[in-house]
Amino acid sequence: MFDLERSKTFWCDILGFRIAYQRPENLFVYIELQGAQVMLNQRNGNWETGALESPLGRGINFQIFVDSVAPLLDALKQHEWALVRECHDAWYRIAGEERGNRQFLVQDPDGYLLRFAEDLGARTG
Repeated sequence: MFDLERSKTFWCDILGFRIAYQRPENLFVYIELQGAQVMLNQRNGNWETGALESPLGRGINFQIFVDSVAPLLDALKQHEWALVRECHDAWYRIAGEERGNRQFLVQDPDGYLLRFAEDLGARTG
């Protein structure tokens, strides 16, 4: 990531993740929300496998399950943070049944695509 403080603001102040622990001298913070754990680390050369340019994370999305997406949507709207895809219900075929998610997509300050979802349960297809 390019700016740890900006990322902490997004992840913690807007989305509501809590800091489990941090090492400010290493520009590192470990955060949690309802069982989801994320490590934020400002660029230091240790984890770079190639050139980094914004937006980061192209071609990948991180799915994070929460009890309800509504509080996250409210917080993002309050901070005028644009969504990549509006909240919608999606059903996915998994082993003979369909599992539902209420989900939306948003990018963090570095461009990582985040899919927040709440479980809608199963239905037979």
